[in-house]
Amino acid sequence: MIDRFTAKRYIKDFFFIGMGVGSATLGLKCFLLPNHFLDGGATGLSLLSNNIIGIDLSLLIICINIPFIIIGARQLSLQFAIKSAIAILTLAILVHFVELPVVTVDKLLIAVFGGFFLGAGIGLSIRGGAVIDGTEVLAIAVSRKTTLSVGDFIALFNLVLFSIATFLINIETAMYSMLTYLAASKTVDFIINGIEEYIGVTIISDNSVEIKQTITQNLGLGVTVYDATGGYGKSGVKQEDRKILFCVVTRLEISKLLLEIEKIDDDAFVIQHPIKDTRGGMIKKRPLH
Repeated sequence: MIDRFTAKRYIKDFFFIGMGVGSATLGLKCFLLPNHFLDGGATGLSLLSNNIIGIDLSLLIICINIPFIIIGARQLSLQFAIKSAIAILTLAILVHFVELPVVTVDKLLIAVFGGFFLGAGIGLSIRGGAVIDGTEVLAIAVSRKTTLSVGDFIALFNLVLFSIATFLINIETAMYSMLTYLAASKTVDFIINGIEEYIGVTIISDNSVEIKQTITQNLGLGVTVYDATGGYGKSGVKQEDRKILFCVVTRLEISKLLLEIEKIDDDAFVIQHPIKDTRGGMIKKRPLH
């Protein structure tokens, strides 16, 4: 029997997948397909094959992604493969049967907005635990057996794809297709990761007790304290045990935090790094001041 939390998660996943498939359909039917533009990955390979040999795009989307679904079932999970198969089949059906108007014939707008809608579709589907473009699944499988990273494989795959498009179609289409891919990939990153609203701050200072008190009492922020042992120099000189502070703040709060740290210890070692998202804790419960 499915519990309430699992059911809620499934509903949320299929909502994201449905929105993703709809967005990808808009990108393909209103922008890329009527104007013979390409994208990267499996979708780009499907569009390229459609341009060259004329086979129906919906059939190509299914056939080209079948190997990726099988790889996903083996490398990730059967649930992931089933959701991806449903998403890809739905996308193929919509592409085949739904008629949508061509929005524009301006090549720059086609590349940018076609990439945006397609990237949004891919990103939303990933948020739902599925893929409508299986290139990343293949990249994960290859990265586990070779020295190539996921990003390296995807870049290499698309380099080959756009090179083939240059020779088989024309260089102008290939160049606009690269722009489409860039727009799509940036949109995918935005959908999955969001805007980096939070910054993680690590503070190493001899005045950690006073800084902690200021962060919690004066600024109203949460802080985590780690026990640490330091060292420096070629001979590995050991420093005394100390406390390391870690807190998460919004970008609007970072300057105020740094100012308070500087007031207490101008020589404090402060590390800032972006955090894509947070969950739980007090940061989202705390009202903005």
